[in-house]
Amino acid sequence: MSAVKPKPILRQKHFEITLLRLCHQLIENHTDFSSSAIVGLQPRGVFLARRLHAMLEKILKHKIPYGDLDFTFFRDDFRSHDSPLIPSATDIEFEVENKKIILVDDVLYTGRTVRSAMDALMQLGRPEKIELLVFINRRFSRHLPVEANYVGKDVDTIDSQKVRVEWKETDGEDIVWLLEK
Repeated sequence: MSAVKPKPILRQKHFEITLLRLCHQLIENHTDFSSSAIVGLQPRGVFLARRLHAMLEKILKHKIPYGDLDFTFFRDDFRSHDSPLIPSATDIEFEVENKKIILVDDVLYTGRTVRSAMDALMQLGRPEKIELLVFINRRFSRHLPVEANYVGKDVDTIDSQKVRVEWKETDGEDIVWLLEK
């Protein structure tokens, strides 16, 4: 029996179009970002968040608050791993209190990552509102009642599949793959 080949979900051209659409949706809802901030979720959500942040600043021609959030110690499976989890850095240099925070991640799957990230964020202050932006929404796979406010692309998958977002900054090209586990 032959192995199933990875299937591209989004290639370079549609990848860029999707990023630009997400930027315009954010601008539509947050206008000038005077009371809003973007927070990328470590480790892979920060690639999407940084790209969106740069595009938004270029379009709006002014600075927008940005930060990276690590939620390792807030995970519900933190103590169940065989080897210790290695946290990434949290780097948020603005007040979270009373801000509209847009959490950004590459793939929404079970919802557990987002729950953990919200717990970690709330340790920094009480935002006015938290929204979720994801590049890929794996529908029909939630363990928790979590839905994104902004979605790049909805993908229907089964448990034996995995979605991998690759970024030209780290992986050499912008592409999204559907893989068999």
